[in-house]
Amino acid sequence: MSWCVVIPTYNNEKTLESVIRDVLQVTGHVIVVNDGSTDATVAILEKFSQIAVITLHQNQGKGHALQKGFERAVQQGHRYAVTIDSDGQHAAGDIQTFIRKAEEFPDSLIIGTRTLPREKLRKGSGFANRFSNFWFRMITGINLPDTQSGFRLYPLDLIKNIRFFTGKYEFELEVLVRAAWKGIRVVDVPIQVYYPDREERVSHFRPFRDFVRIGLLNTVFVFIALFYIKPFSFRKYLRKENRMAFLKKHVLQTGDSTSKITFSVMFGVFMGIVPIWGYQLITAIALAYLLRLNKFIVIVAANISIPPMIPPILYASYLTGGWILNMDNKLIFSKKISFDLIRDNLYQYLVGAVVFGVIAAVCFGILTWMILMLTRKNRMVIG
Repeated sequence: MSWCVVIPTYNNEKTLESVIRDVLQVTGHVIVVNDGSTDATVAILEKFSQIAVITLHQNQGKGHALQKGFERAVQQGHRYAVTIDSDGQHAAGDIQTFIRKAEEFPDSLIIGTRTLPREKLRKGSGFANRFSNFWFRMITGINLPDTQSGFRLYPLDLIKNIRFFTGKYEFELEVLVRAAWKGIRVVDVPIQVYYPDREERVSHFRPFRDFVRIGLLNTVFVFIALFYIKPFSFRKYLRKENRMAFLKKHVLQTGDSTSKITFSVMFGVFMGIVPIWGYQLITAIALAYLLRLNKFIVIVAANISIPPMIPPILYASYLTGGWILNMDNKLIFSKKISFDLIRDNLYQYLVGAVVFGVIAAVCFGILTWMILMLTRKNRMVIG
Protein backbone atom coordinates (compact mmCIF):
# COMPACT_ATOMS: atom_id res chain seq x y z
CA MET A 1 0.00 0.00 0.00
CA SER A 2 1.20 3.47 -0.89
CA TRP A 3 -0.22 6.06 1.47
CA CYS A 4 0.50 9.46 2.95
CA VAL A 5 -0.84 11.80 5.62
CA VAL A 6 -2.47 15.11 4.69
CA ILE A 7 -2.60 17.81 7.38
CA PRO A 8 -4.71 20.91 6.60
CA THR A 9 -3.87 23.79 8.92
CA TYR A 10 -4.98 27.34 9.58
CA ASN A 11 -3.57 29.39 12.47
CA ASN A 12 -2.72 26.41 14.70
CA GLU A 13 0.76 27.56 15.74
CA LYS A 14 0.38 26.14 19.27
CA THR A 15 -0.14 22.55 18.18
CA LEU A 16 1.05 22.24 14.56
CA GLU A 17 4.70 21.43 15.28
CA SER A 18 3.91 18.66 17.78
CA VAL A 19 1.34 17.16 15.40
CA ILE A 20 3.86 17.03 12.54
CA ARG A 21 6.55 15.47 14.77
CA ASP A 22 4.10 12.82 16.00
CA VAL A 23 3.04 11.97 12.44
CA LEU A 24 6.67 11.72 11.30
CA GLN A 25 7.13 9.00 13.90
CA VAL A 26 4.65 6.94 11.87
CA THR A 27 5.48 7.87 8.27
CA GLY A 28 7.80 10.12 6.28
CA HIS A 29 5.14 10.79 3.63
CA VAL A 30 3.52 13.96 4.97
CA ILE A 31 1.75 16.77 3.11
CA VAL A 32 0.85 19.92 5.02
CA VAL A 33 -1.56 22.42 3.43
CA ASN A 34 -1.14 25.91 4.89
CA ASP A 35 -4.56 27.43 4.27
CA GLY A 36 -3.61 31.11 4.41
CA SER A 37 -2.36 31.16 8.01
CA THR A 38 -1.41 34.55 9.46
CA ASP A 39 0.41 33.33 12.59
CA ALA A 40 3.79 31.59 12.92
CA THR A 41 2.78 28.63 10.73
CA VAL A 42 5.27 29.46 7.95
CA ALA A 43 8.19 29.57 10.39
CA ILE A 44 7.14 26.24 11.90
CA LEU A 45 6.91 24.55 8.51
CA GLU A 46 10.40 25.75 7.58
CA LYS A 47 11.76 23.49 10.32
CA PHE A 48 10.67 20.38 8.39
CA SER A 49 12.51 20.01 5.10
CA GLN A 50 11.42 16.38 4.73
CA ILE A 51 7.70 17.14 4.29
CA ALA A 52 5.76 18.51 1.31
CA VAL A 53 4.17 21.91 1.93
CA ILE A 54 1.38 23.52 -0.06
CA THR A 55 0.87 27.21 0.69
CA LEU A 56 -2.42 28.96 -0.06
CA HIS A 57 -2.02 32.71 0.22
CA GLN A 58 -5.64 33.26 1.27
CA ASN A 59 -7.78 31.19 3.60
CA GLN A 60 -10.15 29.21 1.38
CA GLY A 61 -11.60 26.64 3.76
CA LYS A 62 -10.80 23.16 5.01
CA GLY A 63 -12.45 21.41 2.09
CA HIS A 64 -10.41 23.32 -0.46
CA ALA A 65 -7.22 22.62 1.50
CA LEU A 66 -7.99 18.89 1.61
CA GLN A 67 -8.60 18.76 -2.13
CA LYS A 68 -5.24 20.44 -2.76
CA GLY A 69 -3.60 17.89 -0.50
CA PHE A 70 -5.29 15.02 -2.35
CA GLU A 71 -4.09 16.38 -5.68
CA ARG A 72 -0.49 16.43 -4.44
CA ALA A 73 -0.86 12.92 -2.99
CA VAL A 74 -2.06 11.60 -6.36
CA GLN A 75 0.86 13.32 -8.10
CA GLN A 76 3.22 11.55 -5.68
CA GLY A 77 1.65 8.21 -6.62
CA HIS A 78 -0.16 7.46 -3.38
CA ARG A 79 -3.24 5.24 -3.34
CA TYR A 80 -4.57 6.40 0.04
CA ALA A 81 -4.46 9.59 2.08
CA VAL A 82 -5.00 9.77 5.83
CA THR A 83 -6.28 13.18 6.97
CA ILE A 84 -5.56 14.38 10.49
CA ASP A 85 -6.41 17.74 12.07
CA SER A 86 -3.62 20.07 13.19
CA ASP A 87 -5.27 21.11 16.46
CA GLY A 88 -3.81 18.17 18.39
CA GLN A 89 -7.08 16.38 19.14
CA HIS A 90 -6.10 13.24 17.23
CA ALA A 91 -3.46 10.68 18.20
CA ALA A 92 -0.96 10.03 15.39
CA GLY A 93 -0.52 6.48 16.66
CA ASP A 94 -4.05 5.70 15.43
CA ILE A 95 -2.88 6.10 11.83
CA GLN A 96 -1.74 2.48 11.88
CA THR A 97 -5.30 1.51 12.83
CA PHE A 98 -6.52 3.04 9.57
CA ILE A 99 -3.85 1.23 7.56
CA ARG A 100 -4.74 -2.14 9.08
CA LYS A 101 -8.41 -1.48 8.35
CA ALA A 102 -7.58 -0.54 4.76
CA GLU A 103 -5.67 -3.81 4.34
CA GLU A 104 -8.78 -5.62 5.58
CA PHE A 105 -11.18 -3.53 3.45
CA PRO A 106 -9.26 -2.23 0.39
CA ASP A 107 -10.60 0.78 -1.53
CA SER A 108 -12.79 1.85 1.38
CA LEU A 109 -13.39 5.26 2.91
CA ILE A 110 -12.59 4.81 6.60
CA ILE A 111 -13.94 7.18 9.27
CA GLY A 112 -12.45 7.48 12.74
CA THR A 113 -15.07 7.19 15.48
CA ARG A 114 -14.12 9.34 18.46
CA THR A 115 -14.32 7.44 21.75
CA LEU A 116 -14.87 10.16 24.33
CA PRO A 117 -17.23 10.06 27.30
CA ARG A 118 -20.43 12.00 26.58
CA GLU A 119 -19.92 14.31 29.56
CA LYS A 120 -16.68 15.60 27.98
CA LEU A 121 -18.30 16.45 24.68
CA ARG A 122 -19.48 19.98 24.12
CA LYS A 123 -23.28 20.14 23.93
CA GLY A 124 -23.21 21.85 20.56
CA SER A 125 -20.80 19.32 19.08
CA GLY A 126 -22.81 16.38 20.37
CA PHE A 127 -26.04 17.71 18.87
CA ALA A 128 -24.41 18.59 15.57
CA ASN A 129 -22.91 15.11 15.29
CA ARG A 130 -26.21 13.36 16.03
CA PHE A 131 -27.93 15.67 13.54
CA SER A 132 -25.35 14.85 10.87
CA ASN A 133 -25.47 11.10 11.61
CA PHE A 134 -29.27 11.06 11.25
CA TRP A 135 -29.31 12.78 7.88
CA PHE A 136 -26.42 10.72 6.55
CA ARG A 137 -28.34 7.55 7.42
CA MET A 138 -31.49 9.00 5.85
CA ILE A 139 -29.68 9.95 2.63
CA THR A 140 -27.47 6.87 2.17
CA GLY A 141 -28.95 4.13 4.35
CA ILE A 142 -25.56 3.72 6.07
CA ASN A 143 -25.33 3.96 9.85
CA LEU A 144 -22.16 5.74 11.01
CA PRO A 145 -21.58 6.81 14.63
CA ASP A 146 -19.36 9.82 13.85
CA THR A 147 -19.85 11.43 10.44
CA GLN A 148 -18.17 14.68 11.53
CA SER A 149 -14.81 13.15 12.39
CA GLY A 150 -11.94 14.68 10.41
CA PHE A 151 -9.60 11.73 11.06
CA ARG A 152 -10.14 9.64 7.93
CA LEU A 153 -8.56 7.49 5.24
CA TYR A 154 -9.55 8.29 1.66
CA PRO A 155 -9.16 5.93 -1.34
CA LEU A 156 -7.66 8.45 -3.77
CA ASP A 157 -8.12 6.43 -6.96
CA LEU A 158 -11.87 6.24 -6.36
CA ILE A 159 -12.56 9.87 -5.44
CA LYS A 160 -10.06 11.76 -7.59
CA ASN A 161 -12.49 12.06 -10.52
CA ILE A 162 -15.45 13.27 -8.45
CA ARG A 163 -16.09 16.97 -9.01
CA PHE A 164 -16.93 18.44 -5.60
CA PHE A 165 -18.80 21.72 -5.25
CA THR A 166 -18.11 22.65 -1.61
CA GLY A 167 -14.87 23.92 -0.13
CA LYS A 168 -15.32 24.55 3.57
CA TYR A 169 -16.29 22.36 6.55
CA GLU A 170 -19.25 20.88 4.70
CA PHE A 171 -16.84 19.27 2.20
CA GLU A 172 -16.26 16.37 4.59
CA LEU A 173 -19.99 15.65 4.52
CA GLU A 174 -20.18 15.97 0.75
CA VAL A 175 -17.30 13.59 0.08
CA LEU A 176 -18.80 11.09 2.53
CA VAL A 177 -22.26 11.13 0.92
CA ARG A 178 -21.06 11.14 -2.67
CA ALA A 179 -18.59 8.33 -2.00
CA ALA A 180 -21.44 6.25 -0.57
CA TRP A 181 -23.61 7.03 -3.61
CA LYS A 182 -20.73 6.04 -5.86
CA GLY A 183 -20.69 2.61 -4.22
CA ILE A 184 -17.49 3.10 -2.23
CA ARG A 185 -17.55 1.08 0.98
CA VAL A 186 -17.71 3.28 4.09
CA VAL A 187 -16.47 1.77 7.37
CA ASP A 188 -15.42 3.16 10.73
CA VAL A 189 -12.69 2.46 13.27
CA PRO A 190 -12.42 3.59 16.91
CA ILE A 191 -9.88 6.35 17.57
CA GLN A 192 -8.67 8.33 20.54
CA VAL A 193 -9.47 12.02 20.89
CA TYR A 194 -8.22 14.78 23.14
CA TYR A 195 -10.13 17.99 23.82
CA PRO A 196 -8.10 20.62 25.70
CA ASP A 197 -9.73 23.07 28.07
CA ARG A 198 -11.91 25.72 26.44
CA GLU A 199 -9.37 28.53 27.00
CA GLU A 200 -6.65 26.46 25.26
CA ARG A 201 -8.81 25.19 22.42
CA VAL A 202 -8.41 26.65 18.93
CA SER A 203 -11.36 26.06 16.64
CA HIS A 204 -12.27 27.76 13.38
CA PHE A 205 -15.71 26.17 13.22
CA ARG A 206 -18.33 28.93 13.15
CA PRO A 207 -21.32 27.32 14.86
CA PHE A 208 -24.15 29.28 13.23
CA ARG A 209 -22.77 29.89 9.74
CA ASP A 210 -21.20 26.46 9.24
CA PHE A 211 -24.18 24.65 10.76
CA VAL A 212 -26.49 26.48 8.33
CA ARG A 213 -24.25 25.54 5.40
CA ILE A 214 -24.25 21.89 6.47
CA GLY A 215 -28.04 21.99 6.93
CA LEU A 216 -28.55 23.41 3.44
CA LEU A 217 -26.24 20.78 1.98
CA ASN A 218 -28.25 18.06 3.73
CA THR A 219 -31.46 19.50 2.26
CA VAL A 220 -29.98 19.38 -1.25
CA PHE A 221 -28.83 15.79 -0.70
CA VAL A 222 -32.29 14.73 0.54
CA PHE A 223 -33.90 15.98 -2.67
CA ILE A 224 -31.24 14.33 -4.83
CA ALA A 225 -31.65 11.07 -2.92
CA LEU A 226 -35.45 11.06 -3.16
CA PHE A 227 -35.75 12.12 -6.78
CA TYR A 228 -32.67 10.55 -8.36
CA ILE A 229 -30.47 8.23 -6.29
CA LYS A 230 -33.14 6.04 -4.68
CA PRO A 231 -35.38 5.55 -7.75
CA PHE A 232 -32.56 4.84 -10.17
CA SER A 233 -30.59 2.61 -7.81
CA PHE A 234 -33.76 0.59 -7.25
CA ARG A 235 -34.34 0.40 -10.98
CA LYS A 236 -30.76 -0.79 -11.46
CA TYR A 237 -31.29 -3.42 -8.78
CA LEU A 238 -34.36 -4.73 -10.59
CA ARG A 239 -32.55 -6.23 -13.52
CA LYS A 240 -34.59 -8.63 -15.64
CA GLU A 241 -33.17 -11.74 -14.03
CA ASN A 242 -33.92 -10.37 -10.54
CA ARG A 243 -37.51 -9.26 -11.04
CA MET A 244 -39.17 -12.62 -10.45
CA ALA A 245 -36.94 -13.40 -7.47
CA PHE A 246 -37.74 -9.97 -6.07
CA LEU A 247 -41.48 -10.48 -6.48
CA LYS A 248 -41.34 -13.91 -4.88
CA LYS A 249 -39.29 -12.75 -1.89
CA HIS A 250 -41.06 -9.49 -1.08
CA VAL A 251 -44.59 -10.01 -2.43
CA LEU A 252 -45.71 -13.51 -3.40
CA GLN A 253 -43.96 -15.54 -0.73
CA THR A 254 -43.99 -13.03 2.11
CA GLY A 255 -45.82 -14.01 5.26
CA ASP A 256 -48.19 -11.03 4.98
CA SER A 257 -51.82 -11.58 4.11
CA THR A 258 -53.23 -10.75 0.69
CA SER A 259 -55.19 -7.83 2.11
CA LYS A 260 -52.12 -6.37 3.86
CA ILE A 261 -50.03 -6.53 0.68
CA THR A 262 -52.88 -5.01 -1.33
CA PHE A 263 -53.39 -2.14 1.09
CA SER A 264 -49.61 -1.58 1.19
CA VAL A 265 -49.52 -1.20 -2.59
CA MET A 266 -52.55 1.10 -2.55
CA PHE A 267 -51.11 3.30 0.19
CA GLY A 268 -47.71 3.50 -1.50
CA VAL A 269 -49.22 4.53 -4.84
CA PHE A 270 -51.39 7.15 -3.15
CA MET A 271 -48.42 8.61 -1.25
CA GLY A 272 -46.39 8.68 -4.47
CA ILE A 273 -49.02 10.92 -6.11
CA VAL A 274 -50.28 13.04 -3.22
CA PRO A 275 -48.95 16.63 -3.64
CA ILE A 276 -46.37 16.81 -0.86
CA TRP A 277 -43.32 16.68 -3.13
CA GLY A 278 -40.07 16.21 -1.28
CA TYR A 279 -41.75 14.62 1.72
CA GLN A 280 -43.70 11.80 0.06
CA LEU A 281 -41.31 8.97 0.84
CA ILE A 282 -40.55 10.10 4.39
CA THR A 283 -44.26 10.51 5.18
CA ALA A 284 -45.10 7.18 3.54
CA ILE A 285 -42.52 5.31 5.65
CA ALA A 286 -43.70 6.94 8.88
CA LEU A 287 -47.38 6.25 8.22
CA ALA A 288 -46.68 2.71 7.01
CA TYR A 289 -45.00 2.05 10.34
CA LEU A 290 -47.98 3.44 12.27
CA LEU A 291 -50.51 1.54 10.13
CA ARG A 292 -48.43 -1.67 10.35
CA LEU A 293 -48.25 -2.09 6.59
CA ASN A 294 -45.47 -3.77 4.64
CA LYS A 295 -42.96 -0.89 4.63
CA PHE A 296 -40.87 -2.32 1.80
CA ILE A 297 -43.87 -2.67 -0.51
CA VAL A 298 -45.03 0.84 0.43
CA ILE A 299 -41.62 2.27 -0.51
CA VAL A 300 -41.59 0.40 -3.82
CA ALA A 301 -45.12 1.52 -4.71
CA ALA A 302 -44.39 5.12 -3.72
CA ASN A 303 -41.67 5.19 -6.36
CA ILE A 304 -44.40 5.57 -8.95
CA SER A 305 -43.29 9.22 -8.90
CA ILE A 306 -39.82 8.60 -10.31
CA PRO A 307 -38.61 11.48 -12.54
CA PRO A 308 -39.85 10.04 -15.92
CA MET A 309 -43.35 9.61 -14.43
CA ILE A 310 -43.64 13.04 -12.79
CA PRO A 311 -44.87 14.99 -15.90
CA PRO A 312 -47.72 12.55 -16.73
CA ILE A 313 -48.71 12.36 -13.04
CA LEU A 314 -48.87 16.16 -12.81
CA TYR A 315 -50.88 16.41 -16.00
CA ALA A 316 -53.27 13.61 -15.02
CA SER A 317 -53.76 15.29 -11.63
CA TYR A 318 -54.54 18.59 -13.33
CA LEU A 319 -57.07 16.97 -15.65
CA THR A 320 -58.70 15.14 -12.76
CA GLY A 321 -59.00 18.39 -10.83
CA GLY A 322 -60.73 20.04 -13.80
CA TRP A 323 -63.15 17.12 -14.02
CA ILE A 324 -63.97 17.23 -10.30
CA LEU A 325 -64.30 21.02 -10.10
CA ASN A 326 -65.94 21.36 -13.53
CA MET A 327 -63.17 23.70 -14.63
CA ASP A 328 -61.47 24.23 -17.99
CA ASN A 329 -58.66 21.72 -18.51
CA LYS A 330 -56.83 23.75 -21.12
CA LEU A 331 -53.33 24.75 -20.10
CA ILE A 332 -52.95 28.44 -20.95
CA PHE A 333 -49.46 29.79 -21.60
CA SER A 334 -49.60 33.56 -21.32
CA LYS A 335 -47.30 36.36 -20.26
CA LYS A 336 -50.19 37.86 -18.31
CA ILE A 337 -49.87 35.77 -15.17
CA SER A 338 -52.11 36.92 -12.34
CA PHE A 339 -52.48 35.80 -8.76
CA ASP A 340 -56.00 34.53 -9.51
CA LEU A 341 -54.70 32.42 -12.40
CA ILE A 342 -51.99 30.84 -10.23
CA ARG A 343 -54.43 30.28 -7.36
CA ASP A 344 -57.08 28.62 -9.54
CA ASN A 345 -54.61 26.34 -11.34
CA LEU A 346 -52.86 25.37 -8.11
CA TYR A 347 -56.18 24.61 -6.42
CA GLN A 348 -57.24 22.53 -9.43
CA TYR A 349 -53.99 20.58 -9.30
CA LEU A 350 -54.09 19.96 -5.54
CA VAL A 351 -57.67 18.67 -5.60
CA GLY A 352 -56.97 16.61 -8.70
CA ALA A 353 -53.80 15.08 -7.25
CA VAL A 354 -55.61 13.79 -4.17
CA VAL A 355 -58.51 12.36 -6.23
CA PHE A 356 -56.21 10.94 -8.90
CA GLY A 357 -54.12 9.37 -6.14
CA VAL A 358 -57.18 7.61 -4.78
CA ILE A 359 -58.22 6.41 -8.25
CA ALA A 360 -54.74 5.13 -9.06
CA ALA A 361 -54.48 3.45 -5.65
CA VAL A 362 -57.78 1.63 -6.18
CA CYS A 363 -56.76 0.49 -9.68
CA PHE A 364 -53.38 -0.79 -8.51
CA GLY A 365 -55.06 -2.38 -5.50
CA ILE A 366 -57.52 -4.34 -7.65
CA LEU A 367 -54.71 -5.45 -9.97
CA THR A 368 -52.53 -6.52 -7.01
CA TRP A 369 -55.38 -8.43 -5.36
CA MET A 370 -56.17 -10.30 -8.60
CA ILE A 371 -52.50 -11.23 -9.17
CA LEU A 372 -52.09 -12.39 -5.58
CA MET A 373 -55.28 -14.46 -5.63
CA LEU A 374 -54.22 -16.12 -8.88
CA THR A 375 -50.56 -16.78 -8.01
CA ARG A 376 -51.18 -17.85 -4.42
CA LYS A 377 -54.03 -20.12 -5.48
CA ASN A 378 -51.83 -21.79 -8.09
CA ARG A 379 -49.10 -22.24 -5.52
CA MET A 380 -51.50 -23.94 -3.16
CA VAL A 381 -52.74 -26.26 -5.95
CA ILE A 382 -49.18 -27.18 -6.91
CA GLY A 383 -48.29 -27.76 -3.27
